[in-house]
Amino acid sequence: MGILSVSGIIIRFLLGGGAVVASTIVSRKLGSKMGGIFAAFPAVFFAALLTLRLDAKGSELVEKSIVLSQGAIVGMFINIMCAIAVVYLCTRKGWKRGLTQSLAGWFLVSIVYAFISTYF
Repeated sequence: MGILSVSGIIIRFLLGGGAVVASTIVSRKLGSKMGGIFAAFPAVFFAALLTLRLDAKGSELVEKSIVLSQGAIVGMFINIMCAIAVVYLCTRKGWKRGLTQSLAGWFLVSIVYAFISTYF
């Protein structure tokens, strides 16, 4: 997707920010568990799919949508592993260290996957 259009950036900003605000409201009204479930809403993925239409058409749009969806599946799996690591590490090392280590693990796994998928 090389260059982002201004409208694409605005759509991503609104969907991403709106999902954060909505998950906060849900968490405060219905409890942390419901807020956490709502926080997993794939706003970035949907925004990317919506704005992909601004950059591509026809068979190129279908092809790029498939590649984006395949990447989203891997990303969601990595996010699930990160959430499991947060629960495990935060209960054993405290929330600051556990969260930091979990996010560092997410970043490392994501970089390794991106490298492997690009060069192999």
